[in-house]
Amino acid sequence: MLTVQILIDGFAISALYGLGAVGFTLMFGVSGVLNLAHGGIMVVSAVTAWVVAGEYGAGSYLGALAGVVAGIVTSFATYFLVVRPIQRSRAVPDVEKEVFVLTGTLLWGIMLQEAVAYFYTDNPKTVRPLIEGVTVLGGVRTPTNEYLIAAICWLTIGLLWLLVNRTKAGKALLAASINPRGLTLLGFELSRIYLLVWAIYGVLAGVAGVLLATFLGTSSAQAGQLTASAFSIVVLGGLGSVSGSLLAAYIVGYLETCTAYLVSPTIRSMPVLILLVLVVYLRPQGLLGRR
Repeated sequence: MLTVQILIDGFAISALYGLGAVGFTLMFGVSGVLNLAHGGIMVVSAVTAWVVAGEYGAGSYLGALAGVVAGIVTSFATYFLVVRPIQRSRAVPDVEKEVFVLTGTLLWGIMLQEAVAYFYTDNPKTVRPLIEGVTVLGGVRTPTNEYLIAAICWLTIGLLWLLVNRTKAGKALLAASINPRGLTLLGFELSRIYLLVWAIYGVLAGVAGVLLATFLGTSSAQAGQLTASAFSIVVLGGLGSVSGSLLAAYIVGYLETCTAYLVSPTIRSMPVLILLVLVVYLRPQGLLGRR
């Protein structure tokens, strides 16, 4: 029964990790931005869902929708208030802009974290499940909401795949990740491509944040941990590789779940960190990344 429990819980948490990491790696692949405010955006989405659903009594579904909208708004705020001013600044040398963007998004993420803690404290907050009830599988009783979370994550990832591979806008995103200069020569405006990728990223981060709040709960103190987890998954899978990020998400999810159940929850991240060090040392481009 313990094996079944590990398989179920590991699949759900890995799906959540995968959804968050896909947005993170899509952002880097298209715009070259490593957004270190990632965890802060997820926390804002989760807390917004909690406030709307609980304090305003709007219910879980309206709360979840409000959380996703908050993710989109915070994503655009990150772009317009932090990233774009740095990228367009004449005072910052071009060779140093990536470092300034990293620093800017890191500080912005801390500001989001502190703002949430100031207005709503840093106590853990849990959004009511999107669906009530318990499902018995293999003799293990698991909240039905856990299965729904995994299904929503993979449905969202599937819709993203359709967008990228079956629409004109999606193909422009793909082209921007390969040859942005060639895309501009074809008449496309990179500014619109970047707006689209930040919008998609906001949706993915918002959905991941809301689902996390219905599954494990969240607090402002988790913002840094969420960013670190997404960054570790992206590095492990390979920067810019969506398939690599999904593979790494399941490796990380199951490693953490096995460690929590079989050893101790307090060191659940330790095996992942060891694996990350080994991969960086032996295969710096990641599992499925390109040199």
